[in-house]
Amino acid sequence: MTRVLILTASYGSGHNAAARSLAAGFKRAHTAVTVVDHFAELVHPVFDRMSRSLYYSLLRRAPLLWGLGYALGDWMASDSSLTLGVTHLGTRPLAALLGRLAPDVVVTVHATPAAAMSTLARLGTRVPPHTTVVTDFVAHSQWIARHIDRYCVAAGEVRHELIARGIPGERVVVTGVPLRDEFGEPLAPAEAREALGLSAQVPVVLAMAGSHGSLGRLPDVARALLALRRPLQGLVVAGHDRQLHATLSRLTDSTRVRALGYVADVHRLMAAADLLVTKAGGMTLAEAMATETPLLLYGSLPGQERRNERFAARAGVALAARSRSELAALLEHALAEPELLEHLRGRMRRLRRPDATAHIVSAVLERGVRAP
Repeated sequence: MTRVLILTASYGSGHNAAARSLAAGFKRAHTAVTVVDHFAELVHPVFDRMSRSLYYSLLRRAPLLWGLGYALGDWMASDSSLTLGVTHLGTRPLAALLGRLAPDVVVTVHATPAAAMSTLARLGTRVPPHTTVVTDFVAHSQWIARHIDRYCVAAGEVRHELIARGIPGERVVVTGVPLRDEFGEPLAPAEAREALGLSAQVPVVLAMAGSHGSLGRLPDVARALLALRRPLQGLVVAGHDRQLHATLSRLTDSTRVRALGYVADVHRLMAAADLLVTKAGGMTLAEAMATETPLLLYGSLPGQERRNERFAARAGVALAARSRSELAALLEHALAEPELLEHLRGRMRRLRRPDATAHIVSAVLERGVRAP
């Protein structure tokens, strides 16, 4: 039986969600799958907790500083001495893990373990074929390393950028972002609305900001929805943040907008919505395109989300608001122009890749080329 090792990291929810989706796909292909959190299990759990705490603190309190760090990271090579040894983090335990598990293939869904795998190969360690799955709609230098055998990317634009930055075209495959199984199954909007207790006659606006809702600007969205004079039904999802959920519940009490906590069945929510207001996380963009849910992007954080937002706007699958006044104006415009929403859906139809998981599994198990 083929043995697959998936390396992930718990920074944001997208990497682990991708890892879970891929693990399920590999199991369906009758392989033995092991999923390892690179920082928690190969570096150190204390380092994992402290670095994640710092990461989320930066995103909440100093997002511009995070954006600057992201830009600087894109300026330097992943194996540059200026990365302060990040590409060596966990390499010794990783080498020991490879020796112990003897996987036939390795898949990484985060830039650091991808670079660590490349570092081991550069140092002469024998490593199995290695595919990295890029979970954003951008090409960033920290994902790029000489000894990565294959890149699975979200869209053709990302492939073009990687090729422009020196990666041979035969090593870059456009697969889409791996999604949960339910996103491969179409769900009728009327059925979704009925399950959620929503009217089929009134537009539905869904607002969310990932599992950590406080990293977005959901109170702004709730106020903008409440200020609109046209009929609508609003769903604002706070995720795991109980304090935010309480704030949103107070704002929307006894109104046409409903505040929700964490919701596992995001697929149903998106299927029910005429418009999704969200920040531009890579997983959220891929899920919205899979369900053909028109996007209005707001509150995207500096760094990868702003670059995802730029991709989505240029691809014609999203509107983008940078201020509260733009948010209010675009909400009104989108709900008043059904043909605009249909245009966004049409663009999504061309770019959506709900079968990404199966495509990636197939590409990995074919083994493919080896990096020089």
